[in-house]
Amino acid sequence: MLPAAPQDIANLESIGATTTTYLRQDPNTIVVLAFVLSPLLFSLYTNSCTSSHQSIKLLKFADDTTLIGLISDGDESAYRWEADHLVTWCHQNNLELNALKTVEMIVDFRKNSASPATITLCDSTIDTVESFRFLGTIISQDLKWELNISSLIKKAEQRMYFLRQLKKFNLQRTMMVHPHLLHHHLDLYTSRTLRRAGKIVADPSHPGHKLFETLPSGRRLRSIRTKTSCHKNSFFPSTTSLINKARTYMPH
Repeated sequence: MLPAAPQDIANLESIGATTTTYLRQDPNTIVVLAFVLSPLLFSLYTNSCTSSHQSIKLLKFADDTTLIGLISDGDESAYRWEADHLVTWCHQNNLELNALKTVEMIVDFRKNSASPATITLCDSTIDTVESFRFLGTIISQDLKWELNISSLIKKAEQRMYFLRQLKKFNLQRTMMVHPHLLHHHLDLYTSRTLRRAGKIVADPSHPGHKLFETLPSGRRLRSIRTKTSCHKNSFFPSTTSLINKARTYMPH
């Protein structure tokens, strides 16, 4: 939404419609551009909002913004500066930052960890939570998947109602059960993981490109050494093991 600027809005009934209605708005009126290009236009409008520190990453998806900071030796100055800079940038570009829907989650596996000071945005203190939903996925501070799996199971149980109703109508069992539900291995997970790994291998500019190192044989990847189960079960080590087990050839 852009204030103090004339805006043209097209109302399309459907894709390929022959009639188009344009509405001219007053410059002092704020209008939400609700059409298919809105996320793209908003991304272009917020493209200049970036992080200035290498240890801080700013992730944007439509109107959702996530600030990720690596705190080393207890120095939070860069992280807090980026948070204040984000507030300033939004104010200068006529965007409102919703502090009431903003939360902070701290991932710290140290045995003796001190609680950092709270962050204040727009005169509102940000709550510290143990988990939050990021683009439909629940992420917890221990980086485990129990909460997300429980949420998915709950959704699946709600949809089981329809299968129970079909069973009452004596529908054939083969029509109600998908064959892949009987398999011990998730083919969908494997295909998506391999496809994602293939994109990383084909992109030398990707930060994880160097982690997929092909052995001289050309068929297997060099295993990634891990010291903890958390690291072993993360994307790159587990994907490397999956590729090697499948004996999938991936060009370097």
